[in-house]
Amino acid sequence: QAQLMEFGGGLVQPGGSLKLSCTGSVNFFSSYTVDWYRQAPGQERELVASIARDGASNYLNSVKGRFTISRDNGKKSVYLQMNSLKPEDTALYSCHFSIGSTHYWGQGTQVTVSS
Repeated sequence: QAQLMEFGGGLVQPGGSLKLSCTGSVNFFSSYTVDWYRQAPGQERELVASIARDGASNYLNSVKGRFTISRDNGKKSVYLQMNSLKPEDTALYSCHFSIGSTHYWGQGTQVTVSS
């Protein structure tokens, strides 16, 4: 059973930065596209960024130019560098990947942007 663990959330002021990390417990983690999702209270979960195994990436429009997703396959890790954070970025951030119809999720890490 694959496991994902996220780290790096916290409380930050508007305009600040955080770097989230997601580590996979299985060797095949590096073979798949990995996503970062977020969910704010009372809102639906949304896809923030994705990175394919070759490094190709996609972003939610509202985070383009502020967030950068990257991966280190040797460390079985995916990162989300978040700059110029806004209060509306406040949410529980989770990483995800899927193999066929099986989905793997981490427990999430809370990001709160507030002065």
